[in-house]
Amino acid sequence: MSHDISENELRALVRESIARLSAGPQDPPRVEHTHRHASHVVFAISSGGDADGACLIEPAVRCNHCGYCQSYGH
Repeated sequence: MSHDISENELRALVRESIARLSAGPQDPPRVEHTHRHASHVVFAISSGGDADGACLIEPAVRCNHCGYCQSYGH
């Protein structure tokens, strides 16, 4: 099935497209999160390197700021 469009229809489509693009980026729809997974929570503690430089999880190792001590590490 072939549908030929007229020059006026084509111009109207182009004008609509340009108008949409000229309006700028649209804000994405807001999604309200009612539940955060525990692995995304960050604890309010300083990392091991902030004190004596030792890792809080493995004290024999120097802190490399991996962040595992500030979260559940997932």
